[in-house]
Amino acid sequence: MLSARRGCWDSRCQFPSDPGWQSQHGRMAAAEEEHKGLRARQRLRVMAGHLRRAEPAPPPVLNQCRAVEPGSADIAAKSAGTIPRRRQEILKWNGWGYNDSKFTFNKKGQGEFTGRRYRLSGMVLPALKEWMEKSFGASLEHRTTPRTTPNLQDLPLSILNEECLKELENLGIPFSQDPEDRLIRSHGHCLHEIFALREGKVQRVPDVVIWPSCHSDVVKIVQLASKHNVCIIPFGGGTSVSDALECPTDEKRTILSLDTSQMNRILWVDEKNLTAHVEAGITGQDLERQLGEHGYCTGHEPDSMEFSSLGGWVATRASGMKKNIYGNIEDLVVYIKMITPRGIVEKSCQGPRMSTGPDIYHFIMGSEGTLGVVTEVTIKIRALPEYQKYGSIVFPNFEHGVACLREVARQRCAPASIRLMDNTQFQFGHALKPQVASIFTSFLDGLKKFYITKFKGFDPNELCVATLLFEGSREKVLQQEKHVYDIAAKVGGLAAGEDNGQRGYMLTFVIAYIRDLGMDYYIIGESFETSVPWDRVIDLCRNVKEKLVRECKERGVQFPPLATCRVTQTYDAGACVYFYFAFNYRGISDPISVFEQIEASAREEILENGGSLSHHHGVGKLRKRWLKESISDVGVGMLKSVKQYVDPNNIFGNRNLL
Repeated sequence: MLSARRGCWDSRCQFPSDPGWQSQHGRMAAAEEEHKGLRARQRLRVMAGHLRRAEPAPPPVLNQCRAVEPGSADIAAKSAGTIPRRRQEILKWNGWGYNDSKFTFNKKGQGEFTGRRYRLSGMVLPALKEWMEKSFGASLEHRTTPRTTPNLQDLPLSILNEECLKELENLGIPFSQDPEDRLIRSHGHCLHEIFALREGKVQRVPDVVIWPSCHSDVVKIVQLASKHNVCIIPFGGGTSVSDALECPTDEKRTILSLDTSQMNRILWVDEKNLTAHVEAGITGQDLERQLGEHGYCTGHEPDSMEFSSLGGWVATRASGMKKNIYGNIEDLVVYIKMITPRGIVEKSCQGPRMSTGPDIYHFIMGSEGTLGVVTEVTIKIRALPEYQKYGSIVFPNFEHGVACLREVARQRCAPASIRLMDNTQFQFGHALKPQVASIFTSFLDGLKKFYITKFKGFDPNELCVATLLFEGSREKVLQQEKHVYDIAAKVGGLAAGEDNGQRGYMLTFVIAYIRDLGMDYYIIGESFETSVPWDRVIDLCRNVKEKLVRECKERGVQFPPLATCRVTQTYDAGACVYFYFAFNYRGISDPISVFEQIEASAREEILENGGSLSHHHGVGKLRKRWLKESISDVGVGMLKSVKQYVDPNNIFGNRNLL
């Protein structure tokens, strides 16, 4: 129900003029003396206007699961998420994304993308085969033979705390010891994790998987784990690329995978303050879809938004493609509730800013599952944009493109998304271009290419492209578009059309599927990112790519590697740079070891060139060897002190960060 007078959107809201509401408010005030320990939480409920009905009832139990009122059509009543408990029913067990969606080659040797979920689905990609052969020396005749089903018999034996298991059964919270359920939650999407699954080489996996459905379920689980010294590893969307979900191989305690996917409800929406209170297990696509049905959005769109969760965004300090308008996750969060072995961490109000010492939420954001479980988040929302327009700009080279992005950032006129890809990545994007449907369209494409390369003199092997997305009112978008294109023209850029911009933006959601195809043909690859000051962007990009190529030669890689980058997010003082690195590993006996050594060298090159350890992927176990160098000995000591106080028995023992 939508309460226009209070600006509250919740299946339990009533008008403030309603006598029942007034009665409830009075009873709450009288109960404060008896329940002083609950005053902070009560204040939150009063301020948001989400009080229960006035019928006689016991004092509120604030850690109780919120029940949805029967028959309510309100957004807050929707709880069916996209991801089921049995994730393997719709998602790959040994690769990225949906079971029905993948890149493949048809009988004619043409690339295709299967399924019906994406704009690229069902389309023929005539240039993909040639690009793979040219870029990697790959051949459709040389194919790997990965496992098609999980090798469940070879999973390590479970380590079970029988007393804990008995009490777990009494909680009434669904859990599983099924080998496949455990395997699915033993990994994220690092290259070595997926390679091991395809090869049937699995080490430590969780012993039990449990699915809480609300905050109070998680409280019970954490209390039980603390009582029996059981290790908990939180699991959200499973999209980690930092080894964050990998079980420590020497962990001798029972490992409990706490899967938050069933905590997927929007609990309330406050239209007056433009905030939504949401369970942390909801995926990005479910959050945006449900809000969108009622005219709202968060605007937070990481590349993984289909599968990654709100709690995961908080735990890793995530960033989205449209952060120029909506901000990064730290800009969007208003309130966080996290359960730790020491108790619940939260603030007493949802004010926009507080000066109460160091912000405790910044201990939570980026904690990567080492301190506790985020259960609920209040996040800023906005009305859906009135107008949306894509665009693209072609530059004679990468340096000109970076100069444009720098000036756009300096003048603070950046669109929702502006991303610059180097020439190698531009060529890759061209390889994923669908077959042209008409001769006329083919003619126009040829004409554009002629104009850019012949008439304007752009070198096809040097030019690069920026893709743009504008959002807002129509008037503001058109003004901003003109401003950005004027800046681009001053540094030699040419407008390249809306279609290229839209296609480039939409490719973001299918690009992760390409690695699975590559692995079928002896190609392994990974992406990694950094943030860097503006005056170091060009040098860092050049030096890291050169380092990757040089290391491949020195370590016996027999084919030319792919080393490419793009600038994905811009700031006043710098930018985020995203690298893609891949090579053909035929002839190498231990390709993963070689790959990881080269990737580590690239990370050291990034740090030497003034880049950060990570912009938004997080540290996990993959990058924690460099954490001390990044934040100092004292900084690491501060993190250890927080960990020791909050979780002295290391219940949250995934061993990320520290």
